[in-house]
Amino acid sequence: MTFTQEKTLGDSVREDFPILHQKVNDRPLIYFDSAASSQKPQAVLDALQHYYRRDNANVHRGAHTLSGRATDAYEGARDKVAQFINAASRDEIIYTRNASEAINLVAYSWGLANLEPGDEIILSVMEHHSNIVPWQLIAQKTGAVIKYVGLTPTEEFDFAQYKSLLSDKTKLVSLVHVSNTLGVINPVTEITAEAHKHGAKVLIDACQSVPHLPVDVQAMDCDWLVASGHKMCATTGIGFLYGKKEILLAMPPFMGGGEMIDEVFLDHSTYGDLPHKFEAGTPAIGEAIALGAAVDYLNSIGMDKIHAYEEELTSYLFKQLATISNLRIYGKQPTPEGKGRAALAAFNIPGIHASDLATLLDQEGIAIRSGHHCTQPLHRILNASGSARASLYFYNTREEIDAFIIALKDTIDFFQNMDE
Repeated sequence: MTFTQEKTLGDSVREDFPILHQKVNDRPLIYFDSAASSQKPQAVLDALQHYYRRDNANVHRGAHTLSGRATDAYEGARDKVAQFINAASRDEIIYTRNASEAINLVAYSWGLANLEPGDEIILSVMEHHSNIVPWQLIAQKTGAVIKYVGLTPTEEFDFAQYKSLLSDKTKLVSLVHVSNTLGVINPVTEITAEAHKHGAKVLIDACQSVPHLPVDVQAMDCDWLVASGHKMCATTGIGFLYGKKEILLAMPPFMGGGEMIDEVFLDHSTYGDLPHKFEAGTPAIGEAIALGAAVDYLNSIGMDKIHAYEEELTSYLFKQLATISNLRIYGKQPTPEGKGRAALAAFNIPGIHASDLATLLDQEGIAIRSGHHCTQPLHRILNASGSARASLYFYNTREEIDAFIIALKDTIDFFQNMDE
């Protein structure tokens, strides 16, 4: 697909997203903040409403019709997620509130049970806070040591340094697949293979990859992978943990309560089978069903098609950003075809605060993110207190990029003229 007068993927799917058809500050909404949270297609909204209007009941515990329908839809969504990332078994998919909870589940269940003083955890400086703070807490409790992989001069994952950090002391490698600030796509299959040579486990934060490109956990061979539904066209309040079955079986429960038990006695309890061992209490039933609907929707388009179209958006976005002088974009530049990074750009203009840029762009109906994007350590390394970030998804268009560039140039001119 090329950018011509022909209808693009972005054009063809826009009718599926009701929220995009509105004005903000009397201007047509341009939503460039999908790395923070994606918009929801009508099919997902319908699935959520259908559950609450027709099937609302608790799952697994009832013999009545509504409970049976709710259970079928809830567990059917698990099957869809498992197939979406090519898990070997549906039992390897654990529902969580979000990716942060999924990481904490691994940290407190596997980490507390397996890490000892002197053991090493390898992270990178580009990690989201959700993949740093839990490991800091676990390191404090266990005496484990955290080591960080830095950046290359082109602001990519330093694979050579990573290999040098690996040793027999390495027990865990926990890394992001796609950086939400640098936009770089890390070589997670190669990263995992190197870690396994030293007997280390690998967790992949796939929040910015699962919604945008095909992900195959068996080919990747990671031990765990986490993602959030709200970044992949589903609702908030739902995410998932993938884990290899043999590892999940060996892990103790993360939370206790209803649903995760087999039998409860006054002096002890036995626990349920996977995946329910890690799903204590009444779950987010409607949200899980909506996640299944989001997977159906993404599959109906095709992840290969979504990824190819986003590469075209990336190519066009960066070509247009290159027309703005003194614009500092973080992370490796994409190829002319838009390959090598995600469809997002975090940037700064000297002398203009990122939040001021975002505020004025909002007056033009353009939604971008400003701040540290939950990557404060990375921003300190980049010598920036924060950045502005435009992040695109398959429902965006080249015409929206054109409007964004015009508004961005006008906003920069406004601030620069104020200083004269």
